[in-house]
This record gives sequence, structure tokens and C-alpha cells, in this order.
Amino acid sequence: MEQKQPAGKRLHTIVRDGIERVMNTVFFVCGMVAILAVVLISGYMIVAGLPAIKEIGLTEFLFGTEWASTAKDPKYGILPFILTSVWGTLGAIVIGVPIGLLTAVFLSKVANPRVAAVVRPAVELLAGIPSVVYGLIGMMVLVPAMMDIFNLNNGTCLLAAILVLAIMILPSIISVSETALNAVPKEYEEASLALGATEIETIFKVSVPAAKSGIVAGVVLGVGRAIGEAMAVMMVAGNVANMPGLFKSVTFLTTAVAKEMSYASGLQRQALFSIALVLFCFIMIINALLNFVLKKGDRHE
Repeated sequence: MEQKQPAGKRLHTIVRDGIERVMNTVFFVCGMVAILAVVLISGYMIVAGLPAIKEIGLTEFLFGTEWASTAKDPKYGILPFILTSVWGTLGAIVIGVPIGLLTAVFLSKVANPRVAAVVRPAVELLAGIPSVVYGLIGMMVLVPAMMDIFNLNNGTCLLAAILVLAIMILPSIISVSETALNAVPKEYEEASLALGATEIETIFKVSVPAAKSGIVAGVVLGVGRAIGEAMAVMMVAGNVANMPGLFKSVTFLTTAVAKEMSYASGLQRQALFSIALVLFCFIMIINALLNFVLKKGDRHE
């Protein structure tokens, strides 16, 4: 004969099950909202960006080397913007990723706890600085330094933008990479040390590969910030539609949209939406490629 549960226990079970159902519904709705937001943004970018590309011509738009949207005979070639964004992002990655990864290794595996307790808040503070402040400091400090060091007439150039972006992506890379390194099981490192490996060998041959997924996630966040930044690079890059060169004033895809959107109209405004569509596609492609490389590496392991 089955014994009935006490009334208090039955009530507790009913409440618990109800809370679980409610929370499952909340999580499902939040997930659907995120997916819907991506779909709506993607759809709007396509609808708003394609008309100008159709009118200008895909080849002329993507591979044209001249942008003169306000001229009597307007030109809408965005190749200088594309190459500038590519080289600027690559430059920031080349500088920022090694520094960020080594800093994360230092904080997670090497630093004295007291030192780490000082450095870690500094990194978090770096993440909270508005981009306009980075741009202002770059304009007041970095640009004049460029003029003095390289004997330039104008210090606003691609190199200045790369250095600013490299600093801006550091917090994302450091924070996420450190979290991933801290999550590596201690047994992995203890086994490596027991086999005779040095501490440095253990860090770079055991801990870092084991934390690869988290490190790549940090790099993806850094790349997203670098390629999507507008205000800081607008203040240090010069905003001239030149083909990219380290010491030339240039315009990024983001700054091309930001500097003209306030007064644009007609085809010019549509072309700016097309630039945003190209930028959106770049970010999606970069994320897809990094995820593909990461999953391919995991399969080989």
C-alpha cells in the first residue's frame, strides 16, 4: 500500500516543478529573442543594403578605388575602406593577441597573488574606458608622437589606428583567456610536471592547448571589437579615402558610415547601408572561419 506524501512535501514538490517549468519557458523565450534579433538585423541589413549595390553595380562598389559620394559625378568604390579595415584588424591582432595571451598566462599561472590582485582590476578598468577616451588620448598623445618619431606632416594614419585598436582588444582577450586557463584541471599540469616537464613547458604545451576554446573565444571578441570600432579610429586615422598605407590617412568601413550618415540622403545614404552590410558579412565570415578552424582542430585531437 502506497504511503501518501505529507501535505507540506507535496506542496514543495508542486512549487518546485512549477518554478522549473517557468524558468524553462523563460530560458526558451530568451533564446528565441536572441535568434529573432539576429534574423531581424540580418534581414534589415540585406533589405537596406542591396538596392544601392544593385544600382551602383557589385563590381564597381566592392572593387572601385574612389569614394566621392558628394561630388557632381559621385563615385562609390569601397575597396580602400575594405582593405583598410582588413589591414587595421590584422595589425591589431598581430600586436594585441600575443600581448593579451601572455598577460593572461602571467595572471593565471605565474604572477604572485598580490601582483595579480593589482593587475586584474587594471585590466577590467581598461575594458570600461569608453572608446571616445581611447580616441582622445590617441589624438593628443599618439598622433603627435607619430609625427615626431617618423617625421610625418600628419600623424593621423593607419599605424596610429592599429595601435589604438591593439590596446582596445586587450581586455577581452586577457579576461576570457585567463578564465579559460583557470578552468584547466590541475591534474593535467601535475601530470606534466611529474613527467619531468618544466613549468613553462607545462604552461605552453599543456595548459594553453587545453584552454584553446576559451582563448579563441577571447580572440573572436577582440576581432569583433577591432573591426566594429568607429569612434576611436575616426579620431586617429585621418578619415581620408586613401588606399591603405601605414603612414597614410585612411578611412575604415565603420568610420565611412559614421562620418557621413548624419547628412546623407538618396543613393549616398543607401550606399552607407551597403557598407554596413559588407561589414556585417565580414564579421559573420570571420566568426564562421574561426569556429570552423577550432572545430577542425578538436576533431584532429
